[in-house]
Amino acid sequence: MKKKLELSRGIMRLIMICGLILVLFDSHVMTVHAGGGANSISVSAGISNIVSPMTPLGIDVTATEVKVAASVEKSTEASSASSSEETESTLVMSNVGKAMNVREEPSEDAQKVGVLYKDCGGKILERKDGWTKLQSGDLIGWAKDEYLLFGEDAEKLASDVGKQLVTSQSSALNVRSEASEDSEIIGVLGEKAFVDMIEDLGNGWISVDYNDETGYVQSEYVTTEFKIDQGETIAAIKIREEEEKKKALTKNTGAVSADADEVKLLAALIQCEAGNQPYEGRVAVGAVVMNRVKSGAYPSSIYSVIYASGQFTPALNGTVAKVYNSGKISDTNYQAAQAAINGETTVGTALHFRRINGREGIIIGAHVFW
Repeated sequence: MKKKLELSRGIMRLIMICGLILVLFDSHVMTVHAGGGANSISVSAGISNIVSPMTPLGIDVTATEVKVAASVEKSTEASSASSSEETESTLVMSNVGKAMNVREEPSEDAQKVGVLYKDCGGKILERKDGWTKLQSGDLIGWAKDEYLLFGEDAEKLASDVGKQLVTSQSSALNVRSEASEDSEIIGVLGEKAFVDMIEDLGNGWISVDYNDETGYVQSEYVTTEFKIDQGETIAAIKIREEEEKKKALTKNTGAVSADADEVKLLAALIQCEAGNQPYEGRVAVGAVVMNRVKSGAYPSSIYSVIYASGQFTPALNGTVAKVYNSGKISDTNYQAAQAAINGETTVGTALHFRRINGREGIIIGAHVFW
């Protein structure tokens, strides 16, 4: 009888414990439902509850909370990525008629470290109090915002005055007459040699300006880069001015020799840029150079204008030097160079030209001038 009584008591205790557990469980469920309506789900709370130490079997991937939370998290990540992509452009362009000073600190009293000329561009490093710290080539310093262009304005100007370069990554890249491996080879580009891009055809070929002819190279063997004119540091300006002083001294004792060299250099550039163009187009190229020399917005010598950063691709890639040193320059190009130096022009005061690409301007042959 005593054993039966103890057994009955044990059963009663077990029943009471089970009942208490059920009450606590129902209370927890009711609390969860009371926290929000059918459409109210707290993503952070849902995930933390599902990945709780109280669920040793892990996450139930079929649970509604998991699906909703995953969807929201992906949406948040995508939104964050999109926001990052839509950050403000770092491009900055000069907005001056001639040149502007770049300083060591954001103050007009700070030391001058260089100059940005008309149509020069660079990368924004920092902005504060109406000043922008920028990098343009080797030049790094602060410039006043009132003399700069940003955002869409900067991009529009850069697209007008800049150029897309195609650089060979092959030791001997064939330049062909058509976009086909079976077409005629009209030239070869060595490694790191570069030319102006005309158009990326999107079929594995890029059309380029090769010695003033349209050529085609395979895109898998090249890299492309957008190039704009860059500023000059004070050190670079001093070196250039010293060279110009030496040339001026030479002119004072033997002007004919110095003048002949300038005519030859300009004729070599004309041959590279417009060698297959009509005479008016050759004079036009020479006139653009001379207009820059006289404008005050560019360096003041023929040599410095021709070799300015980001301007005449045949000068920068060494083609002009090869033509100059070879001496194989046609009389027509000498004549056009001398005419431009004498002040003749077929394009007025134009400062730019490029292959026809839909831009408005004075069209002569295959080029548009503005």
